[in-house]
Amino acid sequence: MTQGTGHGENGDRDRSSEEAALSERLGNLDQRLSEFRDRRIKTEQPAGDGEDRAARASAMALGFRLSSELIAGVVVGAGIGWGFDRLLSTSPFGFIVFLLLGFVAGVVNVVRTAGAGQSRRGGS
Repeated sequence: MTQGTGHGENGDRDRSSEEAALSERLGNLDQRLSEFRDRRIKTEQPAGDGEDRAARASAMALGFRLSSELIAGVVVGAGIGWGFDRLLSTSPFGFIVFLLLGFVAGVVNVVRTAGAGQSRRGGS
């Protein structure tokens, strides 16, 4: 029954040496992670940062243009359909037909604009 009391001092020494080894490994890991982050930050910031921003802005402008053309086609089609329904009392039919036509027109405009953008950039 006295085995636990004699083993306590050795257990404490083992634990403290394990904790010291763990602390050392954690310190090494932290140092390696810091070096890795520094290298990653340096590689993520290319020298031509202004050119990259200009390309992003151009791509974002094109994205907004394409999305607005699609939305405008749908909204205009829905408006014309609603107007025909009010004028001719054909309740949902004109709205549905012109909404679909507006969607198709919006998609055609998006495809046409995206295709024109591709040919300007040197695509096929």
